[in-house]
Amino acid sequence: MSAPSPHAPLAITMGDPAGIGPEIVAKAFRDGRLDAALVIGDIEVMRRAVRCIGATMLPVAVIERVADLPRVPPGCMPVLPATQLPALPAFGAIDAAAGAAAHDCIRRATELALAGEVGAVVTAPIHKEALAAAGIGFPGHTEMLQAYAGAPEVRMMLANDELKTVLVSIHVSLRRAIEAVTFENVLQTVRIAHRSAALWGQPKPRIAVAGLNPHAGEGGLFGDEELRIIGPAVEAARAEGIDARGPFAPDTVYMRARDTADHPGEFDLVIAMYHDQGLIPVKYLGVERGVNVTLGLPFVRTSPDHGTAFDLAGSGRADASSLVAAAEMARRLAAGRAAGGTG
Repeated sequence: MSAPSPHAPLAITMGDPAGIGPEIVAKAFRDGRLDAALVIGDIEVMRRAVRCIGATMLPVAVIERVADLPRVPPGCMPVLPATQLPALPAFGAIDAAAGAAAHDCIRRATELALAGEVGAVVTAPIHKEALAAAGIGFPGHTEMLQAYAGAPEVRMMLANDELKTVLVSIHVSLRRAIEAVTFENVLQTVRIAHRSAALWGQPKPRIAVAGLNPHAGEGGLFGDEELRIIGPAVEAARAEGIDARGPFAPDTVYMRARDTADHPGEFDLVIAMYHDQGLIPVKYLGVERGVNVTLGLPFVRTSPDHGTAFDLAGSGRADASSLVAAAEMARRLAAGRAAGGTG
């Protein structure tokens, strides 16, 4: 991988064209929140998004290469074509062509990031059923990016200004998620979280590890994974010099970690054993504030903390706040990587 310039632009993928992704991208450009950024997408999809939000003064500027970005006039939304749909998909409907187009944009953004042409990738929401309808063999962004970047181990982190959580498993059934709670998976998640924290200025993070069972198993009364697997993984991490603690009761550890003006958090991040255990607490604080970050990639990738919102698509009412937060987070993490941090 080529190292990007500290001033390299952000690549913003358009997301599923039947959802709100193109609209929130267009809104962020209209509001001047995406400077030094370009869209990886379909030209007509992005033109439709501009019409949806009534941004009559936001021209779409077509570019052929990232290097063309400095020549784009101010006040335009630069779009680098990565796909061309045969027809604009209906809003709010699962469409195989839309899923394939969203995939094409993610793959192109990954190529640009690996080549060092962009400083980070921010992905607008995609629809997992549309991906499946298109025959794309990945359940979501995280797995797709891991494969195309050739990353051996990645983890999902969801973060806002009060709470950060990193997941042991992601898009699998609950039964498979429980099976994924192994000594090696827990320990590797702690390692990746510890290593990545330097990107946001915490080279020695305080890491809380949640249990799997109610009350973290209550000494084996409600399950013994904490005693057999999670606790030993925490001790192994501590032996490596990582400030990891736990396992803690999963229903209270997030309250202890939440960092506010009135309640300084006891921990800098929480390791969750499965998807909903980690994401519900962060999303409850407000999806407009949350950012999804993929840890372990050779480049920075962030995403809004919400989905395609098919019920809002085409209305122009979707909120771009989480996308803007994702872009801001991407810039901070890219700066941290350029300064010598790891991800």
